[in-house]
Amino acid sequence: MFDRLRTLWRAGKGDDGERAQAPANRKRPHNLFEAAAVYVAACAEDDQDEMAEATGWVSPEALSFGVSELACRAVIALARERDESPRDVARTLLGLPAA
Repeated sequence: MFDRLRTLWRAGKGDDGERAQAPANRKRPHNLFEAAAVYVAACAEDDQDEMAEATGWVSPEALSFGVSELACRAVIALARERDESPRDVARTLLGLPAA
């Protein structure tokens, strides 16, 4: 898993390991967590245009990883807030019966 993350991380870097500089006429590139945040928020708001835009910022694999990481962090935060287990919170969010 860490090799895959390293590959995704290096995808935006030059051969010398430094961040590749975008040309002056381009905005900075979006990272996978930014893309995931925009994508998930757009899904929640049913904003198809914003979802489509976010999917173009990073590779599908990177977006999938970012969405997964966001889901984990959200479940952990809600579990702490509710003083419940992450498993119980995840099942509740998905409308599943208690285990």
